[in-house]
Amino acid sequence: MRVIVVSIGLVLALVLTLLMFGLPVGESLGRLWEGAFGSEAALSRTLVKATPLLLTGLGMVIAWRAGMYNIGGEGQFIIGGLVGAALFKIAPSLAPGLLNVGILCATALGGALYALLAAWLQVSRGVQVVISTILLNFVAIQALDWAVSGPLRRADGRLPMTDVLPNPAMLQRFDRQTDLHSGVFVALLAALALFVFLYWTRAGFRIRVVGTNPRAARTVRVDAGRSQLLAMAISGGFCGLAAGIEYTGLTGQLDTGFSQQWGFLAIPVALLGGLNPIGTIGSSLYFGALFAGSENLARFTKSGSTMVYVIQAVAVLGFVGLQAWQQRRREASA
Repeated sequence: MRVIVVSIGLVLALVLTLLMFGLPVGESLGRLWEGAFGSEAALSRTLVKATPLLLTGLGMVIAWRAGMYNIGGEGQFIIGGLVGAALFKIAPSLAPGLLNVGILCATALGGALYALLAAWLQVSRGVQVVISTILLNFVAIQALDWAVSGPLRRADGRLPMTDVLPNPAMLQRFDRQTDLHSGVFVALLAALALFVFLYWTRAGFRIRVVGTNPRAARTVRVDAGRSQLLAMAISGGFCGLAAGIEYTGLTGQLDTGFSQQWGFLAIPVALLGGLNPIGTIGSSLYFGALFAGSENLARFTKSGSTMVYVIQAVAVLGFVGLQAWQQRRREASA
């Protein structure tokens, strides 16, 4: 029932946004569908757009489940990418397969350590993770600008960007006519793995208990701080891995525009997915399709991808309103 309600809400948010922009609903929906699913290339664009949204969204899911309201996915994404680029700079002669795996592991580790910093500040020093992760985003953005203009700058020194990864070190492409790469399946496996972890393991159960009722967690002698540190490490690891997949699957290099706000967009994706890994698959696919479809719609209108952000805002406001209404009903019935 919940899935049906959310799905209807997302469709209504889309229709409402089209009306707000003064666009013909039927024709616009057709353009969006054509750009998102109308061809093999369109479907590939949708899946590629959905991949970083899914991974960063999973990062938000596990952190928020532990009561750690991580707003730092953007910073963790950027730092992960920088650590991966640094590995390539240090060891460019590694075997391509080893280099690819090494970069993915390094990006996940970089994101995990950056998230752990914020978690440690809250658990050990009482610094709210919401504040620290927001501020660490700005540190990461400045670090990216400094690194691509300085120590990680390409060998010819012409532009503020890193050297290009060799093709053999990139993720596998299934068709050279599209951007679809094997990272899409890595993200899907990550979602399934997180679902199993959260709902089928003791560590996952502890994380959910800590996030739902810290007092009950203390009563049954669950170490809340330890669970929160673990959740934030996994959260940052997912965000860093998203950067690694973008780096080795699509861009092949880093510049000042490396992140496309994936870390910030992850929050509504996770919320609309019900803070559930399986639900996040659906919400990331929905927004991936909107991004891909809006590129096609932009050829015929002036709205472009701006419409996607408006749809996200409308959908999140509707979701919050629905949650508040359901909460009031539960309280009234109790």
